[in-house]
Parts: sequence; structure tokens; C-alpha cells
Amino acid sequence: MLAETESVQKGNSPDQRPRSKYIFVTGGVMSGLGKGITCSSIAKLLQLSGFTVSSLKIDPYLNVDAGTMNPIAHGEVFVTDDGGETDMDIGNYERFLDTNLTKYHNLTTGSVYQEVIQEERAGKFLGKCVQIIPHITDAIKFRIRELASSRKAEVLVVECGGTVGDIESLPFLEAFRQMRLEEGSNNTFFIHVTLAPVLETVGEQKTKPTQHSVQELRRIGIQPDMIVVRSDRKLTKETKEKISLFTSVELKSVISNPDVKSIYQVPEVLQSENVIETICDRFRLKPRNGDFEAWRKIARQFSNTKDGVNIALVGKYVALNDSYASVIESLTHAGAMLGYSVKVEPCDSTDFEANPDSVNRLQDYHGIIIPQGFGKRGAEGKILASNYARENAIPFLGLCFGFQLSIVAFARHVLGMMDANSTELNPDTKNPVIDLLPEQKQVKDMGGSMRLGGHDIYITDETMASKIYQKPVIRERHRHRFEFNQKYREAFEKAGMHFSAFSDNGRRTEILEILDHPFFFATQFHPEYISRPGRPEPSYYHFVKACISRKLTILA
Repeated sequence: MLAETESVQKGNSPDQRPRSKYIFVTGGVMSGLGKGITCSSIAKLLQLSGFTVSSLKIDPYLNVDAGTMNPIAHGEVFVTDDGGETDMDIGNYERFLDTNLTKYHNLTTGSVYQEVIQEERAGKFLGKCVQIIPHITDAIKFRIRELASSRKAEVLVVECGGTVGDIESLPFLEAFRQMRLEEGSNNTFFIHVTLAPVLETVGEQKTKPTQHSVQELRRIGIQPDMIVVRSDRKLTKETKEKISLFTSVELKSVISNPDVKSIYQVPEVLQSENVIETICDRFRLKPRNGDFEAWRKIARQFSNTKDGVNIALVGKYVALNDSYASVIESLTHAGAMLGYSVKVEPCDSTDFEANPDSVNRLQDYHGIIIPQGFGKRGAEGKILASNYARENAIPFLGLCFGFQLSIVAFARHVLGMMDANSTELNPDTKNPVIDLLPEQKQVKDMGGSMRLGGHDIYITDETMASKIYQKPVIRERHRHRFEFNQKYREAFEKAGMHFSAFSDNGRRTEILEILDHPFFFATQFHPEYISRPGRPEPSYYHFVKACISRKLTILA
């Protein structure tokens, strides 16, 4: 996509191109304020106003993509249908906009520098000294404009990760500043997301963090057009007036974004602050008819729920909830559709390894889910948890690595192969029930080299999977190097574990199920990547439904 139109120099804005509008979103004070949800919500409101909208997440780290990063350091890796390993905010964009995005919707410092250096090595700069300005900033601007053009976006919402003041962000902020000059003030809009904390000792909303953050942004050359202020409660009139005065932002453009019960209520909060009217005034756009009621109906599902079900999430990255963001959101989607809240409790699988008897506490949950992961640490704890769910008839959902370790658990505790394992964990195992994909055996680089992205999956008739999905072919996303060794398939199926879906002409096993169990279901793919509010992914929906059934049985 990015190699098109060599006649157009990077950084230029050709007059013949239909001009997109650009919203640049920056953050201040601290990370984790919710810029991604703010961007998603604004994009959703624009979409509901009848505009063609897309989103871009910029991550200032030197990694080419998120694929080699530890989830505890950065949150989950979200996989797009085209095989991109991207930042978790791409998942938020997809869920809010209800559209599939691509790897090009996530831009990193590493990918920009890689591209520019490759061009320098190829001699494309004709002997010039390659510099941050203009060459890196030109490449950034080209990528932004090219994405807007390829998606035919009337408005592109661009989120810059990190906070103002981070040295890594400076080339991107400089590119934004230049785009204001090149595109014009009626085609660009700057939103700054900040925090107004409340100190318990005085009970007053503090504006100094916002003031200092905006001052830093202005030193870079950017004056925000709007400030979205995060807080635990709605901003007072006095707080808004103070922020407006000290930041030179119009009072109507100081937006209160307080905490709400569900992230899917944020668009309504921003709509009540007339955010879209303010943006459209600047862009000289007139909102078209949009179906706001359909979104309100979805958002109400998340606030009108009964006391919910308790689900144990057994993993090794549980120190950070964002490590499993899409899993948790998918459970929430399913619960909301069923009228129940879902409480997800992280359970560190390494604790079960250190004390195997502690796995008995899983009896207190209405369901057990084992999500994705890699490596030996915590794997034995997940195997114990999978076997516990099977033996104690607790609803179970395994995802990717959870699928694989469920097979290992069954091989050991049902088939009696106590040395069974994955060759990822023990290359010398005598019973490699999980083995490396054939095409992975010559792979040396780690980044972007797994089986990634969407694949068509064919479901076997008269199985639990066929009842769940109600169609013979589904499309789901993958991120793995290892798979079920089908040499063992006959032994497993004779013992009661059935494999009910396949891909790549039957070579890849995609779903397992145990029929004489309330719900024991696992997928090699990642169903959480395609779940949407108001339209939960079917495996999650039926898992949560089974958890509700267990809860009602216990209460009875």
C-alpha cells in the first residue's frame, strides 16, 4: 500500500487528492488516561454522524511492531485480519467502529526508521544527508496521508501514544505541527487528553497538571483546539473556566470525560459535551443523519445487567489486565448480551505450579478460561487448571496456548501419557502431542514470523462447534507457531476429546470439545479479536451462558 504513487513526494499534499480531515490526539500528565477510548469514542461519534472515519495509532517505540513485546510491559498484542501484530488500541478501534483494520493502522518509530534506512541504502535520497527533519517527518506524514487516502476517510483520527514531553514522541508531534501548516487549520484539529486529579485532603479538582501539560505542548509548537479532561467525576464550571483561561482553549472546547461504568458509554458522555458540533464547526462539515439510538441500545446493555458470574482467568501475565484486554472485553460483550455482568478474576498459573493443591480454589468459580501465552513459565499451572475444569465439570474455554495445553492435560490424565508435552516446552518429549508447524522449522527471526491473521475454518457437522457457530465456515484470526499433532487424533477421539473444525485443507486442527461435559471448548484461533459490543463472538457467548447455568445450579 505504501509503495504507491512514486510521483508524489513524501510529505506533500497533492491538490488532486480529495482532502481528508485530520484529528490529532495527544496525551499529557501520565499514560493510561484512556486516550485510546477517547479516540475510539470520537471516531464512533463521527461515524454515527454519517462520515467515513478511520483511526491510526502511533507508537513511539523502536520496535517495528508489537509482536515481540512482553504483554506486561505493553499490554496485549492485537492481531489484525491481514496478520499485523499491533497495539491493543487497534482492538478498541475495531470494536467501536465495528470494522476490520489493518497492520497499516499502527505506525511505530521502528517501522518509519526501517523504511527510511532501506531507502537510504537503496540510494533514493541522491546523496543527501538523511535527517530527522525533513526525512523522518516526511515519512510520517506520508504514512498518515496514505492511510487516509487508501481508506477513503473523510476524517482520520490519529492517536500519538505516550505523553507530551517524551523524547520518543517528538518527531511525530513535529509531523503533526507541519501538517497543520500544510493542510490548513480547517482540515486539522488538535485534541489533548489530560487529567484533573482530586486530592482527598482538599477535595478540589486540580488543574495544574493540565496547565503544565499544555504548556509543554505549546513549547513544541502545537496549540490544542480541544482539551478532554479525565477525572473521577464531572468537571465543575469553575474548573472548566480555569482550564480555559490558562490554556487559551475556548470554554466550549474544555470537555469533561469522567469515569463511567462501561467504556461504551463514553461516546454518549462526549456527545453531551457537544464534541462533534465543535469539531464539525472547525472542519466546516455538516453532520448527516446517523443511527445514534442503535449505539445507545448497545451501551445500555452494559449498564442494565444482573449480578454476574465469576470467571477465573488463568495466565502468567495477570499482573496487568491489559495483557488480556480483548479476552476481558469479549467476556463483557457476551455477559451484556445475556443480561449479566462478568467479573474476571486473574489467577496466576505460576502459583498452581508452586503449590499444586491450590488449584482446588478454582471450584469457587462459575467458569475457567485459559488464554494465549508462550513459554515454559506457568505452563504446568495451566495444565493443572485445564484438567481441574474437566474433572470437576466446570465450564472451560481454552484459547490458542490454552487449546494446546488442554490437549497436553488430556493426554496425561486421560490417555496416561504422563510424558506428553508440547515441543515448545520440552523438545525431547516422547509424546509430542503439540508440535511445531512444518513451515516454522526454518524460521529464525522472531518478529512477524508466526502463523498470523485470518484463515477460513471449516466446521464438522453435528458437533458442539456447529451448534455454536450455526454455519459451516467461519473466519478467525491466529497467532501461533505450534499445533496439534494429528498423529494422535484417533487416540484422543476414542477417549472422548473430539476435534470439530479444521483449516488449510484439514492440516490444521482448530477446535476441540468434550461432549460429556457441561462446556469444555477450546480454539487454536483467537475468537476475542472479532468480538464486538452487541455482537459477541459465539464461543464466548456460549461459554458465558454455560457459566450462568452453573451459577444458577449452585444457587438452586
